[in-house]
Amino acid sequence: MKHYFNLFTWLPLIFFIHSINLNPTHSLTIPRLSPFQEKTLHDIATLVSNDPKDVETFYYKQVLDHFNYNPESYNTFNQRYLINFKYWGGANSSAPIFVYFGPEQPIDGSPKSIGFMVEKAPTFKALLVYIEHRYYGKSVPFGSREEAFKNANTLGYFNSAQALADYAEVIIDIKKTLHAQNSPVVLIGGSYGGMLASWFRLKYPHLAIGALASSAPILYFDDITSPNAYFDVVSRDFKEVSETCYETILNSWSEIDKVASQPNGLSILSQRFNTCRPLNHSFELSEDLESMYTSAAQYNHPPDYPVTVICSGIDKASFGNNILDKIYSGVVAYKGNGTCKVNNPKNISETDVGWRWQTCSEMVMPFAIGNDTMFQPSPFDLKRFVERCKKKYGVSPRPHWITTYYGGHDIKRVLQKFGSNIIFSNGLKDPYSSAGVLHDLSKSLVAVPTINGSHCLDILPSKESDPKWLIEQRNKEVKIIQEWIAQYYIDLGALHGSPKFQNN
Repeated sequence: MKHYFNLFTWLPLIFFIHSINLNPTHSLTIPRLSPFQEKTLHDIATLVSNDPKDVETFYYKQVLDHFNYNPESYNTFNQRYLINFKYWGGANSSAPIFVYFGPEQPIDGSPKSIGFMVEKAPTFKALLVYIEHRYYGKSVPFGSREEAFKNANTLGYFNSAQALADYAEVIIDIKKTLHAQNSPVVLIGGSYGGMLASWFRLKYPHLAIGALASSAPILYFDDITSPNAYFDVVSRDFKEVSETCYETILNSWSEIDKVASQPNGLSILSQRFNTCRPLNHSFELSEDLESMYTSAAQYNHPPDYPVTVICSGIDKASFGNNILDKIYSGVVAYKGNGTCKVNNPKNISETDVGWRWQTCSEMVMPFAIGNDTMFQPSPFDLKRFVERCKKKYGVSPRPHWITTYYGGHDIKRVLQKFGSNIIFSNGLKDPYSSAGVLHDLSKSLVAVPTINGSHCLDILPSKESDPKWLIEQRNKEVKIIQEWIAQYYIDLGALHGSPKFQNN
């Protein structure tokens, strides 16, 4: 059975898979963006020592609309940002400022979950700043979330260009308030936040000397990247670990439908897979399995390597030798044997609601599944996507706007004589790396890929068990940032006719 991707409900962030009901008999799962998985956010937060008292919360009175002069544009809302002063060398020494761009989620956990910043701050004597994206967390216009998400009239101010302008205003205000006009700003972002960081460097080069864009799929727009690319990589990841595992997964979808079509078939599947709720349709099982496989591939972090965990479970077949027994063995290997595994109640988060609007307006990333993967084929239907967005919000998506506003086509030719000082880091096991920048665009627009890396791994907290290639990737990023800052001080010293900046 063919099914169709509909980006109307393609919801990125803290990896979780959201189900899309296309018709009464089928549902679809679509992968999300984020530096980390929702279920492991607490675990990640415990991996890095960053005392909460070191982080202070501030609010900036942000303008509603940066690009219009209508009276309503001058309305304001409180935008939240966090600062860690612990490691900063101070304004007098022009010590750098590291700014993390909050993606499509509240900023609360970022000081602990983005380990790269706090771990490298002592080396750079850096001030650490974390800015929340408008319409998420506590940075909500119109007085309340209910009012802000009321309709397209209030949601119309919710887009990436406004978010970048927000970040610019906050950075300017922080530097002014701290008398840190000479402190260089380095941007850090992961996934959607990495896209924002790279775009900011291109749009506001006077406010930041460089950007580390981790796992930023900036080329997943306007057919620059094949719509099939994400699921091609997921399938490759599994096949490289075990061809028998790959084949078992490939053959499981028809087996699920076959069993479901039998009398009491859904009950049989519910019992076999220990579902949290009885299955009403076979796709409820299929979509949970799809989400498990894509999550494992996207976040295939060492030392656990969840793709290997799943495939080891499938190949060992601890619960029986037929196809579905093997699949369940993989589920238990990945999720454990303690509680129900499949068909959990779905909780819609503020991120789900927010990103739904963003994908229905400008963030149109066409996802599809081709004929040569371990999944069921699923073409992307732009017409159907547009219809659903118009039905939901009364507005049509602009599928070409991102490349119009930020570029992307023929990116090397365009940026090699225009952009500078961006690190595009990717792990090639990450399905989103298929839409990342994997080769240097110029001497200062550099790609730092790792063959075995996964989604945003380089900016997450380090571990004693980190492999050598990951340590080397982070060290290379640090060296590049040091070179940016050193050159900045040289240029600043020349501008002021003083050598003191050259020795920082």
